[in-house]
Amino acid sequence: MRLRALLDTDALGLKLLGGEEELDRSVRGVMTTDLRDPSRYLSGGELVLTGLAWRHDAEDSEPFVRILVQQGVTALAAGEAELGDVPADLVTACARHRLPLFAVHESVAFATITEHVVRQVSGERAGDLAAVVDRHRRMMTSGPAGGGPDVVLDLLGSDLDLRAWVLAPTGRLIAGSKAAGPALPAETCGRLAAEHLTATRTGRRAPHRVLLGGTTYSLFPIRSTVRSPQTARDARETLLSDWLLAVEADAGDWAEERLDLLHGVTQLIAVERDRRDAARTVRRRLAQEVLELVQTGAAPAEIAARLRVAAPVLLPGLGAAPHWQVVVARVDWDGDEIEGGPVAQALLEEILVDPLAAGPEHSDRIAVAHTGDEAIALVPLPAVTAEHDGSETGVLADALLESVRDPLTAGLDGDGHLTLGVSAAVHSAEGLRGALEEARHARRVAAARPGRVCAAGHQELASHVLLLPFVPDDVRRAFTARLLDPLRDYDRRHRAELIPTLEAFLDCDGSWTRCAGRLHLHVNTLRYRVGRIEQLTGRDLSRLEDKLDFFLALRMS
Repeated sequence: MRLRALLDTDALGLKLLGGEEELDRSVRGVMTTDLRDPSRYLSGGELVLTGLAWRHDAEDSEPFVRILVQQGVTALAAGEAELGDVPADLVTACARHRLPLFAVHESVAFATITEHVVRQVSGERAGDLAAVVDRHRRMMTSGPAGGGPDVVLDLLGSDLDLRAWVLAPTGRLIAGSKAAGPALPAETCGRLAAEHLTATRTGRRAPHRVLLGGTTYSLFPIRSTVRSPQTARDARETLLSDWLLAVEADAGDWAEERLDLLHGVTQLIAVERDRRDAARTVRRRLAQEVLELVQTGAAPAEIAARLRVAAPVLLPGLGAAPHWQVVVARVDWDGDEIEGGPVAQALLEEILVDPLAAGPEHSDRIAVAHTGDEAIALVPLPAVTAEHDGSETGVLADALLESVRDPLTAGLDGDGHLTLGVSAAVHSAEGLRGALEEARHARRVAAARPGRVCAAGHQELASHVLLLPFVPDDVRRAFTARLLDPLRDYDRRHRAELIPTLEAFLDCDGSWTRCAGRLHLHVNTLRYRVGRIEQLTGRDLSRLEDKLDFFLALRMS
């Protein structure tokens, strides 16, 4: 399409500031950026949209414009929302380099311009493929009934004879065309994701071509239109959260028209990705509210009330009150102050999905908040039985990273670290604070290990470690809460006096007769209470190790 056509479209809110004699230039694509040097993301022929966040003083305009011209950019459009009028120094620099410059009214979203350009360019450049792009666009923007990325991939297969898949950065299969046949093996998905992350880290221009098992794949990034490498301060802020499109073909042999089409398709699939993120807003807000209550020391009753609100959202159709686990994640980059919280949040949402579950939305039972550089997941576990039987259920640290370690290591290689900590399951609001502290300490244990991707669970916080002076008080409290909270909660609901019974039983060295006499109980009643203690905690009071754990927990409480 021509620049003149953009200027004639009133809905785009463009005002020409310079370059009237260049309005017959062709536009081949569109890119939004606030980076000082966006050259790695440019291939030529783009309309570049910018909010001017890169400009700190008048001297910044000349080098920015020079980079755009060197990369063959068609025109520049600057938003007025940040600075008001477009600075005169930018107007002068564009005029010097004969780069057409537009001002974008603050009422017009860059997304509106992007959608218009993608639609027009795809139609004009792809020729007889225009109908395919239009069908994709209609189906992706018509709401849930459109079918999501699967429909787009099916059309790629039926109309263009392309086998294609959408993958998460962890290598999980999100969507695949029917023409692609059987799903890609998990190992292949993981290797493709690793290759994509490696290529992105090294600054290679997409599409990335990979040869696996005699088959060539071309990898196209699917970047969020809300938060992309071009609008982030650093590309690493989105590195571990972008999807990718894997096509079984060598894009190096393609004509420009087909490359343009595939780039347009990735932008359309990005709409589905942003829709998924928007759908997570409620769960993220629930997690944030519960987390704030826990961290500010709110009353257990207040936390329990928020959990009752969260449970139907996270566990639709299940009436039983769940147990809860806490998972803490952190992404750190060597020597740089890069915002890690949102990256860890998006990554944790993906990691907690069953790696064998295909589809863009399988996280409807996960609530993840982020605070600072840390992401915190509240994971509900359906209560199969009325009481916790002590069996190992829920999220396990060892299994959590098993299928995603290789791709994520590739994305972090050189200067990044991902660490996770997993708490034990708790079944009351009172236990959440201890679970959070436990997960945080487990993450610190993982951070002390070698490797780019590490996790640790509550099982690794052995009780004898609590005797060592360097262990923080919050870990002691977490251990105590995990062991005694089920008993306290049961006592509160049933007035069963399990805590006093436990104390007396330990004081009597496990003697049934002496303990029953001290408590003025029948031995059978005492046996019933001890059995209930063991059932609630999953411990065995005939074992020395468990007796010692209870003894320490009671003393530290």
